[in-house]
This record gives sequence, C-alpha cells and structure tokens, in this order.
Amino acid sequence: MGKRRAGRELLRSLSKKQKKHLREFGEEHPFYDKVAWERGSITVQVDVRSEDSDKSSAESDSETEVEQVSGYHKLLATLKTSPESESEEEEDESESEEAEESEAEMDIEGSQEPGEAEEGEEDENDVPEEEADTAEQMLSQEQADGTDTSCDPRHGVIEEFTDVKHESEFSLETNFMEEESGDCSADKRDSNPFKQHMDKELEDKEVEKMSTLPKTSSQSQWPRLGQLIFSSTLEKHKTLKADKEVDVKQLHLHKPLESTWPKVNKQFLSSVDKPSDSPFTPLQREIFCIMNTYRDLFYPERNALTNGEEIRHAYCLHALNHVLKANAQVLSNNAKRRDRKPGTDTDDYRDQGLTRPKVLMIVPFRECALRIVHIFISLLEVNDRKKIDVSNKKRFKGEFGSDPEEKPPNLKRPEDYEAIFAGNIDDHFRIGVAILQKSMRLYAPFYSSDIIIASPLGVRTVIGAEGEKKRDFDFLSSIEILIIDQADIYLMQNWEHVLHLMKHINLLPLDSHGVDFSRVRMLNLNNWSRYYRQTLLFSALQDPQINSVFNKHCFNYVGQVAVRNVPLTGSISHVVVQLPHVFRRLEAESVTSVIDARFQFFIDKVLPEYRDAIMSHTLIYVPSYFDYVRLRNYFKKEDLNFTHICEYTKKAAVCRARRFFLKGEKQFLLFTERFHFYKRYTIKGIRNLIFYELPTYSHFYSEICNMLKATDNGVDATWTCTVLYSKYDAQKLAAVVGIDRTAQMLQSKKNVHLFVTGEN
Repeated sequence: MGKRRAGRELLRSLSKKQKKHLREFGEEHPFYDKVAWERGSITVQVDVRSEDSDKSSAESDSETEVEQVSGYHKLLATLKTSPESESEEEEDESESEEAEESEAEMDIEGSQEPGEAEEGEEDENDVPEEEADTAEQMLSQEQADGTDTSCDPRHGVIEEFTDVKHESEFSLETNFMEEESGDCSADKRDSNPFKQHMDKELEDKEVEKMSTLPKTSSQSQWPRLGQLIFSSTLEKHKTLKADKEVDVKQLHLHKPLESTWPKVNKQFLSSVDKPSDSPFTPLQREIFCIMNTYRDLFYPERNALTNGEEIRHAYCLHALNHVLKANAQVLSNNAKRRDRKPGTDTDDYRDQGLTRPKVLMIVPFRECALRIVHIFISLLEVNDRKKIDVSNKKRFKGEFGSDPEEKPPNLKRPEDYEAIFAGNIDDHFRIGVAILQKSMRLYAPFYSSDIIIASPLGVRTVIGAEGEKKRDFDFLSSIEILIIDQADIYLMQNWEHVLHLMKHINLLPLDSHGVDFSRVRMLNLNNWSRYYRQTLLFSALQDPQINSVFNKHCFNYVGQVAVRNVPLTGSISHVVVQLPHVFRRLEAESVTSVIDARFQFFIDKVLPEYRDAIMSHTLIYVPSYFDYVRLRNYFKKEDLNFTHICEYTKKAAVCRARRFFLKGEKQFLLFTERFHFYKRYTIKGIRNLIFYELPTYSHFYSEICNMLKATDNGVDATWTCTVLYSKYDAQKLAAVVGIDRTAQMLQSKKNVHLFVTGEN
C-alpha cells in the first residue's frame, strides 16, 4: 500500500503535458524543464555524470551520491502500479530571477537537495525494453479514456483518435445545398475572387514560362504595410492599390461571414486611433486586400505583443471564406447532378481536387490551434441563439487547452516571451477540421477534412521519410491555401520539418482515395496544383531561410507580394549600459564558405585576445547549435577553462555552469541562442561579450548586452562587446545597427567601433 501511495505522489509531481511529452519523446520539453522531482516524501536521487568541461577537482570530491533509478524509470514503474489518472499540478519553477546580488541568486538556485539538483543530469532516453512495453500499454489505455496519443518515435506512428461517427453527416458527396444557407448567386458573379482564381485555365506555354523564366518585380508604397515588392512571371498585372475604405459587401464574403466578421473583429477596432465604420483595422484592411486577390504574401513584421491576433483573425476569415465557398459550390453541383437529365455533359461539375483538404495551417503550438478554432466557431455563429454544432468540442478543449494553475507563479520573463509561450505550448499535434453549412467537425480524418491545423513536427511525423513503411502525404496533394504563421519560431524548433513539408505538398497522390474523377478540376489532373496554391507566410523577422521558402517553393500564377521595410535605428538603441561595441568583419567567398571562414577567423584573430586571465567572465553567444558543438569540441581539445549551456543541457548542469561562471571558476561560457529563446535566464557575471554571429532575433542583442548591468561591481570600464559579421549578414546587421550604419559597414572593410552611452 505504501508503494502504491508513493507512486501516486510521484505521478502528481508531473503535469499532464509533461507526462505526455515524456511518453512520446523520452525527454522534457525545454519550456517545462525542471530542477526538482520532489513531492511529499519522495526524493529521486541519481548519480551525476557531469559534462567534461564542467569537471573540477573540487566537484569530483564532493559528488559521491549513490546511483538510483532515474525519474523516467520511476514514472514508468508508477504506470505499472497505478494506471488511473490523478489530478496534476505544475511544480513551481525553482529558480528566482529577482534583481538581487549575484551571490544571493546562486544560493537560491543551489538550495535544493543534492538529489533534486542532479536529477536533471540523468539521460531519460535510456528506457529498458520491458518498461517501454508497459508504457505502450498505458498509451492504449489512456487513448480509450480520451487522452491524445500522437506518435512515438520508437514505435512509429500510432493510430490516433479520429471522428468516425459523423462521417456521413459531413460527407460532401452525399449532402446538398440548403436553400437558406446558399451563396450561389454570389458564386456566379464574375468579380468573385474565388471563382476568378480557381476557374482560370492555364496554358502549357504559361506553365513552362513559370517553370523556367525569372520573375519580374515592381515596388509600391502602402500607408500601413510600407514598401511592397510585387513579383510575377506571367504578364505584368495592374499595380494593386490599397483601399482606403472597405465595404464588407464588396469583399464577396460568404453569407454568414458578412454579418459575423464585424462582431468578431470588434475587439481590435476599439484600439484604432481614428474610429470608422470599416470592420477592419488599417493593417487588416491592407493584408486582406492582398489575400483576397489570391496572391502569395510574406509579412515579416508579425509581433506577438501588438499585431499577432489581428493577423490571425484576418487569415482565419480568408481561409474560412475559401472553404465555405468551395463547399457551397460542391453542394450546389450535387443538387444539379441529381436533377440533371441523362446524357448531360458532366464536365460542368468539375469543382474538387484529388483529395478534400483545401487549407493547411501551420502553427507552432497547440494554443495557436485552439485560438484558430475558436475564431472559426465565432465566425460561423450568427448570434447567441443560433449556435453551430461542433463535434468533439469537449475533447478538443481538454487536449489543446491549458490549466492556468500550471504556470509557475514566480516566473518573470519579458512580455514578448509571455505572449509567445502562453497557454498549451506542446509542439507536436495535428487535427483535421470539416465544415459543412452550419456544423463543424473536429478530429475529422484528414481525407474528410477541409482544413488541417498542425505543427511542423505533427506533419513531419505523418509524412515520414523515404524508406519508411508507414507514411502518407497524399492529403497534401490538393492544398489550395497554405498558411505558415510565426515562421520565425520554427527556426528555433527544427526548420528541416518546414522544408520537408514544402517538398511534399501538391504532389500527385499515390492512391485515388475514392475520388470521383469526373468532379476533379483539370488543374489537379494536370498536376498544376502548385501554380494555384496561395501561400501566406507570417514571421517576426526577415531571415534567409524564410526568404528561400517564399522564393523557391511558391509558384502562384497570380504573383507574390513581399513586405520589405528596412529598420532605421536597430536594437542597439535599446542597450542601456555604457558599452563599447566592436564589429569585426570577416571575409568569405560564398554563403557556403562563411561557416568555416567564421570559425577560422574566431580561433585565429578573436580567441587569442581573450585567452589571458585578465579577460575572464567572457560569454560567447552562438546562434547555431552546430557552431556551438564545433566550438565546444575545439575548447575541449585546447583544454581551455570553459563551461557551456545549450538547449539540451539539464537544469542541474545549467545551475552549475552559471555558478562557475559567476564566481570566475570558468573563464568562458558558451551560450546558445535557442537556450535563451526558451529560457530567457539572466546570466550574471559577464564582463566580456562575444557574438560569434549576429542574433536571429535583433532584440536578443540588446537583451544580452543589458545582462551586464545585472552585476554592478564597479568594473564598467572593463566591459567589452565584440561582434563577428560578414557581408552575408546584411539583414541581421541592419536589424541591430540600422540601415544607414549597415551601408557604411558593408562598404568599409575596417572594424567598426561604436560606443553606446545608455541614453540611446
């Protein structure tokens, strides 16, 4: 009985999301990485296997704990004896980020029991086979109880929950248009953007032209979006001008959206400086004006704090409008086919793709999917009395929602961090949504869905890799609108998943999936879907990798629109400490050679200046994990006195590294950008900064520089900041120092010295 009670106590120490992430990936999500696994009378103690660079004689003498079973093993043992679910609560974060003296902070972080601090060092992936099988049995049991089971990397794709009950109710083949909900008259109008785009018949010469010839571009200045670059391969289109005022009736929205949109969007209109009768904010008006023409759009100024929700509402309106019109056309033609005379030509009813999914929405976290579905429901509900029927809504809220009590009360982070990591931040999910007239079906099978909402990882695990037995990407064959929101976050997750998706979208399916070929559009049969697909790309920054996706994987025949505003000041103006900034230029022959050139420049020109003991407390900020590994291996080879922190470093090792660096026991600290993105810890004791490469997020530059004020010990005059850059870093450089300084620095091959007084 005592053993069973002990197991329950340990189960309570992990939240539902933590247990799920442990089952699926064998490790904790970086956001929920914890120091302690202690609840009640149970303390998990393990033997510490510290990283090589952190070993010291004093450390090895003091660490003599006996090896115990890991926390993950304990969890699996708990699942054996206590399968029933318990109410979970989030453990408070053990670290305090108060602005106190450095020594006091480290005392707080080091105040936990030895077993707690060293638990994080255990490798959670080392799971015995029999215990893994037990966990697999528990997964199937929890699935029966309503718990979401996605994918286990060790056992391949597990069949996840899909709604089979409502299949016939949401089938496009067996339903017909309801007269009161029809929008046929609107669909027949020549000015309807949906029909104009989808009914356009491309010729073979035009397709060949788009495949071979470069795009021609033109510029335009819009009041809110700023400088726009319009590009197209086909004949030059008329320059699109921003509408000063937009009448909802002129947008050709589907019937229910005309009345619901002003109500749903009312929350953003109250913040507009000049109130008007327009149902759009100035930003939404210009963005929707472009989206409604079915051009591709790249907007690199999305901000989670300011305009993020405005943009989300705008693209949700566009996606839902597209789906409702497409389904209305199919249902209307169903009725016409039913009433047609025998022998009538059936080519008039080509209104579908090779598969049903029309819209793919890529978002980083479950919270984003939750908000999107809530917007869809709000847009479909005409009033409080006419509620739409949403199947599996309770299950959806349970799996995609979050418990406010799970958030540690003492978590103090910047506002942008709070906005990005709000709610459920699980990054492995996918869900199909079917919409038919006045009903919505959540968890619809992909081939019965109109909209698929997923994370890059969620799609990647379905697509699989070449050679895998169980993989599927046919559902991507007829995607007509691709929305990639918050693309910058995928740079911090795994950008390869995005590239993998782009390589498998709009390919001919390997199976027919029961499609009626007499209803399939010729553009799909000709394998021209990619030329009709609209791609909407939203990001918080401009990055070469994001630009590459927009330029190389988007083939829309209508053309593309990219927002290209240049920063005037840069984030260096937000540095509040008096700090000399030295920008050192390195030369490289090409983009591919810049990686090796930077490494060689660093070890030959920069590192020798910091080897002296006087240059202690040196933090080296490394954006790329691969560069971090390369530097770490070099530092070990050269036997330098250093420690390191990356996104995979366990919490105990992080605390130890920060303590060694603060006290000066370690001269160098290698510090990765992804760790800073997920944690935003204040590193105290910095006297010398080296940016191995300019940060991906420009505001990280000022955040890291401002960490120097965390330790005020009267050595301000010795502070230094060195930045490495090349001519290929023009975008990142402009975001840090401004466009004017960037132009001067790229023209000159000399090192640039800037001094920030703290008043900028």
